[in-house]
Amino acid sequence: MGLQQTLRALADPIRLEILILLRGGRRSAGEISDNFEVTGASVSRHLSVLKQAELVRDKREGKYIFYELNPTVLDQLEVWIKDFKSAFSVS
Repeated sequence: MGLQQTLRALADPIRLEILILLRGGRRSAGEISDNFEVTGASVSRHLSVLKQAELVRDKREGKYIFYELNPTVLDQLEVWIKDFKSAFSVS
């Protein structure tokens, strides 16, 4: 996972909304799609970008794929932001 890929994934409003939805727990791709007025294929592409950035994990159960947040990457991003911010702090 690279920082640039993570930030690119976070730059899209639909992907941010997907992450907000997943704060409430894992959801199937269909449940996620039901919350947007775009095609299922479009939501699938957004989920793919989030997965490539390792912001979400997926697990197949039967014919369904469930998605959940991957807090590890968000924790790493938080550390990077704190380090970046501290570089500008006046001592």
